[in-house]
Amino acid sequence: MAKNVLIVDDSEFMRNLLREILEEEFEIVGEAENGVEAVELYEEHSPNLVMMDIVMPIRDGIEATTEIKEANPDSNIIMCTSIGQEEKMKAAIKAGADGYITKPFQKPSVMDAIEDVISA
Repeated sequence: MAKNVLIVDDSEFMRNLLREILEEEFEIVGEAENGVEAVELYEEHSPNLVMMDIVMPIRDGIEATTEIKEANPDSNIIMCTSIGQEEKMKAAIKAGADGYITKPFQKPSVMDAIEDVISA
C-alpha cells in the first residue's frame, strides 16, 4: 500500500515540521490551511492518512473530519492538538478521528500514533 499523507494545519511552521517528520516514510500529497481545503484535497488525492489540525479558520478540523468520514468511512485521520484542548479532542474522537498527537510534535510520538492507526 502506498503511504501517502495530507497535512492540514493553518500554521506553515507546523506543516513544515510535520513534512520534515513524515517525508522520509510518506509521500506528501498535499497541504491545506483550513478544513475547506482539507476536504477538497482529500477528495482529489484520497490519501491513506490525514494529519488534521483541530483549530483552524473558516472550517475547523472537527467539521472537516466529520465530512471526510461521512463520505469515506475507511479514511485514517490523526488529529493534531495543543495541550489543554481536551474538550475539542473529545469532539474530534466523536467526529471519527482515529488517533491524535499533541503539539509540540516529536518524531517518535508522531510515528507511534501513525503506526497505531495504520496497523489497526
